[in-house]
Amino acid sequence: MESKTKASTDLRVLPTNNVEYGTREYWQQRYAQEENETFDWFKTYKDLAPLFEQHIGRRDARILMLGCGNSTLSSDMYAAGYENIVNVDYSDVVIEQMGQRCTHQAKMTWEVMDVRQLALDDASVDVAIDKGTLDALMCDKGDSWNPPPELCKNVAAEVDEVDRVLAPGGKFVWITFGQPHFHKRHLVRESWDLDIERLNDGGFDYFVYIMTKKTRPMGTQ
Repeated sequence: MESKTKASTDLRVLPTNNVEYGTREYWQQRYAQEENETFDWFKTYKDLAPLFEQHIGRRDARILMLGCGNSTLSSDMYAAGYENIVNVDYSDVVIEQMGQRCTHQAKMTWEVMDVRQLALDDASVDVAIDKGTLDALMCDKGDSWNPPPELCKNVAAEVDEVDRVLAPGGKFVWITFGQPHFHKRHLVRESWDLDIERLNDGGFDYFVYIMTKKTRPMGTQ
């Protein structure tokens, strides 16, 4: 699951059990140890630039980076012209680190926030990007075909919050290796259209789930 850009080989940052990926305590400890490092899950901006050009395009779009961590994605997007980025993470440790690291990119913000309870106004975001955060919430010992209720509750909380803050015509982009027969069920909403794209990386498939918010209220013609 993990793809390092400039990260330590210190095994203390790795969880003893994948369930820990879904806990704030694990990330607080990990980011404290990775103070001067970066770490990207799945893909970097270089890999995703054509995808963002297609689905975002507008450089002035208000972008919400969900569970930003210490990824290079926001900084690289900023350098490419996507400057209106709100980076959120429930780890105050990493938000402090990244805010200091990116002071030269002053137009984007870094805010301590739980993706399951966003302190943002309704319909205030044009694009929401998730690269690994939903996957962390989905780490569990249970059966992937029949996930436990607590997992479903946490995932639904993030998805519903994104639905709430996404403006009409806006897009929720989730990059993951999670296959549709496991994950599509968590994303279905009447308020948006769902499309799935496949990215192949040397024989290993990644999936991009793209949810586009409908521009007309449900029930109207």
